[in-house]
Amino acid sequence: MTAHRYGYARVSTLDQSTSIQREALEAAGCDRVYEEQVSGTKREGREELSRVLEVLRKGDTLVVTRIDRLARSMKDLQDIVHDLKQRGIHLEATEQPIDTSSAAGKAFLDMLGVFAEFETNLRKERQLEGIAKAKAKGVYKGGAPLSDEKKALVRRLYEEGVKPADIVRQSGVGKTSVFKIIKELRTQ
Repeated sequence: MTAHRYGYARVSTLDQSTSIQREALEAAGCDRVYEEQVSGTKREGREELSRVLEVLRKGDTLVVTRIDRLARSMKDLQDIVHDLKQRGIHLEATEQPIDTSSAAGKAFLDMLGVFAEFETNLRKERQLEGIAKAKAKGVYKGGAPLSDEKKALVRRLYEEGVKPADIVRQSGVGKTSVFKIIKELRTQ
């Protein structure tokens, strides 16, 4: 049975591109690269990650450019790495000295995961502090509520198969609101 190398590329927002990651993963010898544009804070909704995790078999290698493309919390990272290890699958990062087939690579992975989670938590704290200051000054009031007509337009476009980035452009509705409406549709 031949071992395969599968790549996983992720960007957080619609205005970012996975092309740089894809090129690095192809240069690293990946047989196929799975790509998506979705926030990495939660594993739910990351369909391409689910797909690549399903196709991986014993002896295969999952390749990412950096571990923060794979997981943004230490728990999620540990869960993924534990699952891969149990199944005999290796993990590599092209931009970091991570290769779970070695003890040093495993240790470095754990350290990077801790720092990635710490950085995410700091960013959230700074964001909340900024919002609190803006609210205290009376500057921040949150967004205006979205009209029922705009919500209906987003739903209709999504149900017609229009991609989220195109929905944002066609409807004039912000990407956060578009994704919130799509998430509501998916959970119905």
